[in-house]
Amino acid sequence: MINALKGAPQLLGLSRRRFITGLSALGVAVTTPLLSASAKVLQNPQRSQVLTGNQFDLSIGYQSVNFTGKERIATVVNGSLPAPVLRWREGERVTLRVTNHLAHDTSLHWHGLILPSGMDGVPGMSFAGIKPGETFTYQFDVKQSGTYWYHSHSGFQEQSGLYGAIVIDSAEPEPFSYDRDYVVLLSDWSDEKPERIYANLKKMSHYYNRQERTASDLWQEIQHKGIAQTWQDRSMWNQMRMSDRDLADVTGETYTYLMNGNTPDNNWQAVFNRGEKIRLRFINGSAMSIFDVRIPGLKMTVVAADGQAVEPVTVEEFRIGTAETYDVIVEPSAEQAYTLFAQSIDRSGYARGTLTPDLNLAAKVPVMDELQPLGHREMGMAGMTMAAAEMKSNDMMDHGHHKMHDMSAMKKSNIGAVHHVATEFGPQVDMRVEQPVNGVADPGFGLRNNGRRVLSYADLRNLYPTEDQRQPGRDIELHLTGNMMRYMWSMDGIKFADAEPLHLRYGERVRITLVNDTMMAHPIHLHGMWSELETGDAGHLPRKHTVLVPPGSKISYQVSANALGVWAYHCHLLYHMPGMARKVVVSEGSVS
Repeated sequence: MINALKGAPQLLGLSRRRFITGLSALGVAVTTPLLSASAKVLQNPQRSQVLTGNQFDLSIGYQSVNFTGKERIATVVNGSLPAPVLRWREGERVTLRVTNHLAHDTSLHWHGLILPSGMDGVPGMSFAGIKPGETFTYQFDVKQSGTYWYHSHSGFQEQSGLYGAIVIDSAEPEPFSYDRDYVVLLSDWSDEKPERIYANLKKMSHYYNRQERTASDLWQEIQHKGIAQTWQDRSMWNQMRMSDRDLADVTGETYTYLMNGNTPDNNWQAVFNRGEKIRLRFINGSAMSIFDVRIPGLKMTVVAADGQAVEPVTVEEFRIGTAETYDVIVEPSAEQAYTLFAQSIDRSGYARGTLTPDLNLAAKVPVMDELQPLGHREMGMAGMTMAAAEMKSNDMMDHGHHKMHDMSAMKKSNIGAVHHVATEFGPQVDMRVEQPVNGVADPGFGLRNNGRRVLSYADLRNLYPTEDQRQPGRDIELHLTGNMMRYMWSMDGIKFADAEPLHLRYGERVRITLVNDTMMAHPIHLHGMWSELETGDAGHLPRKHTVLVPPGSKISYQVSANALGVWAYHCHLLYHMPGMARKVVVSEGSVS
């Protein structure tokens, strides 16, 4: 048995200002728990536990793990990392008794599930959390089918291992067939305590970035673009105090990327017989990582996104944002092994597994793609001609910081695609994009024109007609904002603690447009309701619970406010969540 943390704070009386609870204690040092002589060290499991039925007892506690050759303490469910796979059936009522054996509050959120607000599992918003030694009973009807997941919404417990997969079997025959069914849960593990990671980012936002430009890069650029263009490009980035290598906050410098709890060296394996159809349920259960997924030698037919069936689309690669899920079907036709390859967006590492007809066979692991730096599109300049972009760059450099601090002068210039440093959003913001492009058809930086067929949101078409065919009654625009140098994240320049709730009237249909004013991609998750992407076909809007918004871009979706209560709405990058979030209140009556 693992002893409880001694002296750790108990997070009581949580308000909306602490909705992703534990955030009030981010700066608190945590004492490492002591292990008894009989404590078990959790080795990387090839197979996750699977719990089925409609009655579940889940125990949250501490467990010693070893992914890197060093023992560390993880936060786990029933002694398992990842947590056990929960397998339910659509139409049944499930009861989950969750007992907290930690020294501080905990919680479980059922990500993507449509359920009552009080069962959503967000402390300080929909319930009070689960205190040490107590048991909380979740009970709700399962109204959907597909691939989902669950995780803690308390502090940084998700980073320390508190996450698992949910598979919900359909009450009706599924619209596609397959012979075998595997969960592929991607995640990131660090031997560092999550609180230390966050503290390091607050001190230096690029603390974990070891891919900044070097003298060798400079020489290669000069050879490729010439001295003048290289000087102009470098000056532009330096003037804005930005880096075109800022693709991820936390990288393979500290992360070990896992597939179903297995390191790349441990090589998770799944078997098949030649000619079978294999369903792979990809889940990004990471804290901070976005993955690009492919299976060299196999095409993947995407049949579901975020648990919802879509018209099948065949691709060779897809980007999966933190908290998203994709179901794909593959048909291996050869008696050979295939590598399931998920490289991080910044190419600092990868998760890996093997699909094989023989457990003694392993496929070659591909070399990671070359890192592609950020460009004009990510700066919000994609809608401009190259000449206009260069004019913009020159304008920014010629006028320097004095002009960038003068908003009226910047607006009169009628050139700026990017406002930097001083904006109407205040000190929480160091960049504004005035000409964002629609990100729906963009596969993402690093994937454009890479020689492979890459999925984009524009490829997704719901298999069934859009249920709510009404036109939105009003439009809501939210800017995803940040100050990268100070590692401050917000919406509309207002951090969560200072923001007023977003009010929706029960039954109304609204359009939400997210504008990404930062240089990073943000996976935005709305609890309790579907986000129906506007991809061009209003009759078959794909339903998502998490939407990845590329940098310098905008994405819009429609929401039917059909769930009374209080809901969380936030970026699912764990260390962005304290600031880039809102409370959503759905109530009857008028909306002010």
